[in-house]
Amino acid sequence: MTDLRLVIFDVDGTLVDSQADIVASMTHAFLAQHLIVPPVDAIKGIVGLSLPVAMIRLAPDVPAATHDALVEGYKRAYQALRIQNGAKGSPLYPGARAALDRLGDDPLMQLAVATGKSRRGLDSLLESHGLQGVFVATQVADDHPSKPHPSMIEACLRETGVEAGQAVIVGDTEFDIEMGRAAGIHTIGVTWGYHPRTRLAQADRLIDGFDQLDSALDTIWGQA
Repeated sequence: MTDLRLVIFDVDGTLVDSQADIVASMTHAFLAQHLIVPPVDAIKGIVGLSLPVAMIRLAPDVPAATHDALVEGYKRAYQALRIQNGAKGSPLYPGARAALDRLGDDPLMQLAVATGKSRRGLDSLLESHGLQGVFVATQVADDHPSKPHPSMIEACLRETGVEAGQAVIVGDTEFDIEMGRAAGIHTIGVTWGYHPRTRLAQADRLIDGFDQLDSALDTIWGQA
């Protein structure tokens, strides 16, 4: 059994606040198909799911071809906003960078990402914030079933060689928590993201800021 520990981070709503670009891109996609734009809370509710699954949830009564068009329209709009806004469109939450630096300084700590973003989207985000090389494993929607399927976490465990009992997922949605539970790892819900606290009730721990992350990890791993 390895002494390594693994902290897997969700991205949107956990590390970065991309709500404005997500809502704007979804609005563009729906209007382009002459559909009523879903309420903001509904859009926030599907963050973390892969786009095809998200569009089915947001527009369950339209044909499959329209779902495909919504996905492509969203991707084009989001890419344009990413080029236009850069890091400003998805700013890091307060304390996020310091927390990543603290954890990364521990030689026994590995960091990873499990996100509903595409590979192109994640790579662009990491570059814009100077986070290349911080994460030893990066799992994206291109390569896995949508959350809450545990595939992303299982891939992180394989790539790092860390045991499930030594791994934690940190995320802002119930999809992250359900994914972690399905994979048999620990779960930390963050309350500053896109799902309300009530939807994070199954998490092992809840935190209200990155300054609480270290103590939550210590508690989970029996050091507090």
